[in-house]
Amino acid sequence: MSEPSDSSAGCVFCGIVAGTIPSAKVAEDEMTLTFMDIDPGSDGHLLVIPKRHCADLTDIPPEDLAATTLVAQRIAKAVLSEEFGADGVNLFNCCREAAWQSVFHFHWHVIPRYNDRSKDRMELPYEPGHPADLNAIAERARVLAGLL
Repeated sequence: MSEPSDSSAGCVFCGIVAGTIPSAKVAEDEMTLTFMDIDPGSDGHLLVIPKRHCADLTDIPPEDLAATTLVAQRIAKAVLSEEFGADGVNLFNCCREAAWQSVFHFHWHVIPRYNDRSKDRMELPYEPGHPADLNAIAERARVLAGLL
């Protein structure tokens, strides 16, 4: 396992953790911070981050990944509560620029989803229901299994 990245200088999320950049905090513990996304895909879109800087999914130490994932689950349960009113929830991580990562500090997006489209501007990035070639899928599985 690689060590977490030390490139926290200029990281907006590290600034939020340090309190030098404002945020709408929702939850905080020793290892994690949860706050509202300022460019939300839906009403109530949140971010869960480790307080320790790490660039992405490949860089995050296992204990920080576990801590952020458990908090994301707790937040998901809250947004699905009758009081909050979401009809569903997406848990989403972007790893590297090609996968739409724009802030290079690991984070989970916890995105409440609504049947009421006025509360939810998210759309699927691809059209499901069109399976790929099964031989190609099997070959990718073989290659990936060999890399683990």
